[in-house]
Amino acid sequence: MPELPEVEVIRRGLERWVAGRAIASAEVLHPRSVRRNTGDLPARLKGRPLLSAERRGKYLWLPLGDGDPADPREAEEALVVHLGMSGQLLLTDRGAPAERHLRVRLGFADDGPELRFVDQRTFGHMLVAPLASAYGRRVPEPITHIAPDPLEEAFDDDGFAHRLTRRRTGLKRALLDQSLISGVGNIYADEALWRARLHWARATETLTAAEVTELLAQVRAVLTDAIAQGGTSFDSLYVNVNGESGYFGRSLAVYGRQDEPCPRCGAPVRRDPFMNRSSYSCPKCQPWPGDARP
Repeated sequence: MPELPEVEVIRRGLERWVAGRAIASAEVLHPRSVRRNTGDLPARLKGRPLLSAERRGKYLWLPLGDGDPADPREAEEALVVHLGMSGQLLLTDRGAPAERHLRVRLGFADDGPELRFVDQRTFGHMLVAPLASAYGRRVPEPITHIAPDPLEEAFDDDGFAHRLTRRRTGLKRALLDQSLISGVGNIYADEALWRARLHWARATETLTAAEVTELLAQVRAVLTDAIAQGGTSFDSLYVNVNGESGYFGRSLAVYGRQDEPCPRCGAPVRRDPFMNRSSYSCPKCQPWPGDARP
């Protein structure tokens, strides 16, 4: 599933190429992709401008106007896009052949490139949802429970540290809890923990204030670095709006690098089972905490 950097790269592409354009038509080619709007998505979109492109964590939305794209009134609804495991938002010339897994097609009044939602596994979806206030910002109602991400102005470092160290859980499990901190998934949790020299199984209640500060700094650093490199692409399923892959995968220190040398100390990277997935760490730079080792 795309994590924050991949979604941010897509958001920037949408902000550049789609914001301010009015939707002339919406065609649904697979009902599962609009399952939360029960088939009325085209009627709710036709004639409405996309005012901007917004993101919180891994969630993406395009606030909808009610007529003139220059209308200064605050949006009350947004087109929300959840990419799922394989969703893609692609800008494609009108009349270009349909992609094999094309699910939704948006045409615009300016006759420019279409916005196409392509989703091989159909776990993703699009819906129109009302906007509501959450953590000092207007977001779609379905994601009001999602915490701010560490690149947002609304993110509260002290509040995060307070909540983190009062949980009795493993550190990586906490980083993946979207009600605590959003946008961090399996890849970037492993990379940030390696940079901060913290083990994924470390008990959150044992962290010092300095360790939490360093962890947040490294989470932000790895997310920022990944955005600058277009995100991480392991296959053709993640691409930006122009169909281009990201190349942060070349910079990964531990994720997916089992038995390869740690870039910092040379020890072979270790892989451990974790929540039906995997955790990668350096056994020397990130030693097992106490008796947590299985």
